Amino acid sequence: MAKCAVCEKAAHFGIKVSHSHKRSNKMWKSNIKKVKVNDNGTPKKIYVCTSCLRSGLVERA
Repeated sequence: MAKCAVCEKAAHFGIKVSHSHKRSNKMWKSNIKKVKVNDNGTPKKIYVCTSCLRSGLVERA
């Protein structure tokens, strides 16, 4: 599973509880995209979450 290269955000795990209070495992996936960024003038593809893209922590190539 992909993980954000900037903030290290990845999938979160927990327990889903239904109306009848049955419990089962659940996984929340982060919104991670593979984008081309400039790394010291060299274009490179890395996995970045959308919150890092919106806040301007990476510069797209």
